[in-house]
Amino acid sequence: MLIKAGGKLKESDVTDEKLYLSRRQFMAGGAALALGSLLPAPSLAASPEDYPALTGYTKTKWGANEELTPFKDVTRYNNFYELGVDKGDPAENADALKVKPWSVKVEGEVGKPGEYAFEDLIKGIPLEERIYRLRCVEAWSMVIPWIGFPLSSILKKFEPLSKAKYVRMETIHAPEQLPGQRSRFSSIDWPYEEGLRIDEAMHPLTLMAIGLYGRTLPNQNGAPLRLVVPWKYGFKSIKSIVKIQFLESQPKTSWNSIAPQEYGFYANVNPKVDHPRWSQKTERRLPSGLFSVNRIDTQMFNGYGDEVGHLYAGMDLKRFY
Repeated sequence: MLIKAGGKLKESDVTDEKLYLSRRQFMAGGAALALGSLLPAPSLAASPEDYPALTGYTKTKWGANEELTPFKDVTRYNNFYELGVDKGDPAENADALKVKPWSVKVEGEVGKPGEYAFEDLIKGIPLEERIYRLRCVEAWSMVIPWIGFPLSSILKKFEPLSKAKYVRMETIHAPEQLPGQRSRFSSIDWPYEEGLRIDEAMHPLTLMAIGLYGRTLPNQNGAPLRLVVPWKYGFKSIKSIVKIQFLESQPKTSWNSIAPQEYGFYANVNPKVDHPRWSQKTERRLPSGLFSVNRIDTQMFNGYGDEVGHLYAGMDLKRFY
């Protein structure tokens, strides 16, 4: 991988899939959190069975007819810059992320602020499996069987006030653990931060994930708690969340701060609005090889327009991208 000394790292400055697959023929293990119990995942983990199982979840209608992306691709081809900038770095460095104990601070315009242990946060909330597409701004995509619950299920616990118009989230900041946060080449002002309008955060499709493929969430995929907003580009689905804030004004977000002309606050999947350096009209659905490129048309709102299109009625989506 080429790293530009003294330059600015953008989300696109990563190894292309075909180069990565030709260079990396291994997987690294990671720790996983199974509803509060930290269990070691073996090194060179290669299948779902190598991670602790999640039970007691119901399967939903979402994505029932979708062809799933193989587990090895979902867990070995990631953007998680806290663990490194190459697509294989998160899996290789997964054991650097310590997920127990874990807690989430809740602040801002809420009736019940405080610090909540992970176990208390999810206690009593029914788990669901939802098969959602994940579409990245780099024009590749996956179909993943996430396990989690509507984000609204926990946000309502905090009793948001009427002033709460936005929800801001923050990723763990632990440079002593995470090699990406120690890199002098990174242009991210740690910690990583993202935000949603309150109506987006409360939408039934917005998922807080704690697992995938029937297993606890691997570290490289954002353990123990990550967001999944299926109609937005992947960088909105923030990983390893440690803080939730309810705000009256639109919050600053990481990629929008680094390159606002490339990464908008809304980040809705839109084939009509290209990235300044490449088209968004099509995407590579993984797995995709050098000689069998699985390229498909990009769908508006990633195919979830019937459910979420009303959220943006009357908005100029080329301006509010």
